[in-house]
Amino acid sequence: MPRTTDPARGTLPYSTVHLLGRGYQPVPAETDHTGLTVRGTLPSQLDGTFLRIGPNTRGPHDPAVDHALGGDGMVHAIRLGGGRALSYRNRWLRTDAISGALNELPTPGPRNGPDDNVNANLVRHAGRTLAVAVATALPLVIDSGLATRARTDFDGTLPGGLCAHPLTDPVTGELLAVATDHARDEAVLLTLDAAGRVRETLPVPVKGRPWMHSFALTERHAVLFDLPVTHDPAEARAGSPVPCSWQHDHGARVGIVPRGGTEAAAIWLDVAPCFVFHPVNAHEEGDGRITVDVIRHERAFDRDRLHASESAPTLWRWTLDPRENAVTERQLDSRVQEFPLIDERYTGLPYRYAFTVELEAGQGAALCGPALLRHDLVTGRSERHVFAGGRLTGEPVFLPREARAAEADGWLLTLVYDPATDRSELLVLDTAEFTGPPVAVVSLPVRVPHGFHAQWVPGER
Repeated sequence: MPRTTDPARGTLPYSTVHLLGRGYQPVPAETDHTGLTVRGTLPSQLDGTFLRIGPNTRGPHDPAVDHALGGDGMVHAIRLGGGRALSYRNRWLRTDAISGALNELPTPGPRNGPDDNVNANLVRHAGRTLAVAVATALPLVIDSGLATRARTDFDGTLPGGLCAHPLTDPVTGELLAVATDHARDEAVLLTLDAAGRVRETLPVPVKGRPWMHSFALTERHAVLFDLPVTHDPAEARAGSPVPCSWQHDHGARVGIVPRGGTEAAAIWLDVAPCFVFHPVNAHEEGDGRITVDVIRHERAFDRDRLHASESAPTLWRWTLDPRENAVTERQLDSRVQEFPLIDERYTGLPYRYAFTVELEAGQGAALCGPALLRHDLVTGRSERHVFAGGRLTGEPVFLPREARAAEADGWLLTLVYDPATDRSELLVLDTAEFTGPPVAVVSLPVRVPHGFHAQWVPGER
């Protein structure tokens, strides 16, 4: 890993140094702004709120000494409607630490251990917006004004902590997720009904308590990742917000778990050692095989425990063949990239298009990059939308042009940071002209720090 010398700190890993960049620096306050300036034309169909979540350490802390996946959770919201950009606001999620620092009453609801920090992802289900963690903290319910309303364990039906990436079945409307507990050598596949209660729990035995940040979904199966990043008691005792490390002797395997099946039905297939934060999508083949596309990291949490990724993540395809007890692994694109996105109407189904954030070489731990990529997984072609002037983008959201639009036909909304002005913009790209200029740019009077994941909340009708 490249290293840089800082007179005040000595030699630092590159991933630490880039977290010192001002695009990553926390913002100091919660703010509200209305009547935002728009260049171009906002599509009238965009009636709702763009949300971004990420770490925003409160207080005089240097992010370079914090965990890259730690930091107090903050949500940023840009409200669009009627062809206008109506407002921007940001709020810290009310964990015990934040509520205490702001002299507010604690957030109501159950607890799941001492760490309640939530900063990883935003999920919409059963009419609620949920903020979820990278570890074992319970989800937080936030309202349209970004107020934290409650912690939730889904009325006592949630065993353990929720993974950072639950998935919605576009056909049934069910929400599926993986729950883990560092005290038990098992993962639990959860199915939440449309009302938001866990209707099914399926224990899946695992070895060595792997960190399951995410999973993949097909029509009939869940695909679990039992990879060499596992819970590390020593890191936990040291107070790490993500107490995990790379275990060289753990091995790497992918589990095929029938939805609605039994514990004994899981099939495990070995893969080359790696780590996957974010699968792209998965689907069933007609001959019993399963295709899983992933962003593959060669190493994570090994030499540099604080900053997660230590290699250049790239796009791979795994073809799982349970009949032959084998996995075919093939790299689809060699460029450094992360934060994959699809048209979520195709989650778990055969699909063609994937979007990713292209990262600069050597920045495997980065949360942003200079371009978005669109991959045509049928033809193997890809296109780049490059952000000029050194501007950097994070994960976008995709919105179909209409309910019955063709796959990936619609708009990409993404926050872009401009280092020349130290401000952020919300850009709207028309996927019909993916490499062309944005159809609209919403100028923000503030900077939104580089964060993790984005979500779209439709406007109330």
